[in-house]
Amino acid sequence: MASFKGISIVACGTLRREIEKLADDGLLDADKILFTAPGLHEWQRELEKQLLRQLEKARAVSQRVIVVYGERCYLDPADPNRNVDALLREQGPEFRRIRARRCVDMLADDDQREQIAAGQKIYWLTPGWVEHWDYIFKDWDAGKANEMFPGYDKAIILDPLGYFDQLCADDPERILEIADWMKIPLEAYPVGLERLAQLLAAELD
Repeated sequence: MASFKGISIVACGTLRREIEKLADDGLLDADKILFTAPGLHEWQRELEKQLLRQLEKARAVSQRVIVVYGERCYLDPADPNRNVDALLREQGPEFRRIRARRCVDMLADDDQREQIAAGQKIYWLTPGWVEHWDYIFKDWDAGKANEMFPGYDKAIILDPLGYFDQLCADDPERILEIADWMKIPLEAYPVGLERLAQLLAAELD
């Protein structure tokens, strides 16, 4: 098993469940694991503020830090050339970001998602998006939702932890509420945590 001793992790809160599961299973023995709030791509300045704060905390603990953010998650509103990688370069060489475009890419790669989609146009989600739905989409009105979601055939949650099944058992009305707001069906597809683990391990070199 790859060791993450001497390394801290800074991740988006939408992947908290998955990352904590890796740690609980003994597959992620990092010095410290820190999270920003989930879904901050909707508020770029707040994302930058929280990310920088957590990076500083991680640097105080470890000489190296792996950042679990996608390349499309941050873009400076005032400078389109300043993305998340540029932000990390400004902070120093001890920060490395896993090679993924966004959170769903961390759970299933392009080929796997293409197989799952089976020719349909899919709006991809992770369990964290559903768990924090009200927060992530709090500034969206019905008009914006109607512009975005009905162009898709359905939404699929890439679910490595059985979150969707548990939610269906505990609060089925919640699933219906989200699907009704999106105006497309909402379902889950089981995946593993192997891809996320591999992406993290790739940054140990």
